[in-house]
Amino acid sequence: MIAVKTEEEQEKMRAAGKIVGETLREIEKFIKPGISTMELNSIIESCIRDRGAIPSFKNYHGFPAAACISIDEVVVHGIPSLRVLKEGEIVSVDVGALIDGFHGDAARTFPVGKVSEQKLKLIEVTRECFFKGIERVKEGARLGDVSSAIQKHAESHGYGVVREMVGHGIGRKLHEPPDVPNYGVEGSGPVLKAGNCLAIEPMINMGTPRVSIDPNDGWTCRTRDLMPSAHYENTVIVGADGAEILTL
Repeated sequence: MIAVKTEEEQEKMRAAGKIVGETLREIEKFIKPGISTMELNSIIESCIRDRGAIPSFKNYHGFPAAACISIDEVVVHGIPSLRVLKEGEIVSVDVGALIDGFHGDAARTFPVGKVSEQKLKLIEVTRECFFKGIERVKEGARLGDVSSAIQKHAESHGYGVVREMVGHGIGRKLHEPPDVPNYGVEGSGPVLKAGNCLAIEPMINMGTPRVSIDPNDGWTCRTRDLMPSAHYENTVIVGADGAEILTL
């Protein structure tokens, strides 16, 4: 059962989404060679708390930080550390904020300094995948329509679509039903209703779609071939004629 949010609940979702969007815009200014992912995490946590919210990810199932910061072959759930960003890398920053009982969630992948054309293309196509999916979001559509559009666009560029990690419903809980895969069959899956809230998040690999989880920390998700991955996510509200994006 996918929750339908009331108008009052949607307003609270908008407030949470706005904080997440502002935090991602702010952190982009600091993405440059020489800064550590721990420093970025500290800035992110301050941005969220300064706006009266709580970082959704901190202590979520034991995750130790306010943000997931994932470099190059790390797909998602990178744990901030003393590692510094280097010229030519790409880094995804995934942020959640909880305010007044509701969560917002979004991610962006940024280039660090001057990066290769191949990596820039991966970032752009991953972003395009999100918007291809969003074109299919409206009341009466099936979730598989959204998933299929994302998959087709990524694979048309020869990229791998991660299967093990998916988007999700969102609201009072960070993760609510349904799962929102980035692959699927058009015309399949649950029917979307106005007031459904979803976190849609293509995770697209330059090479194989296969991933592995670091056995030491239990979080860090890497591509099996260690080729780069990109991540682009927004929280959206399903409407009668389309989607309202809350985290831009």
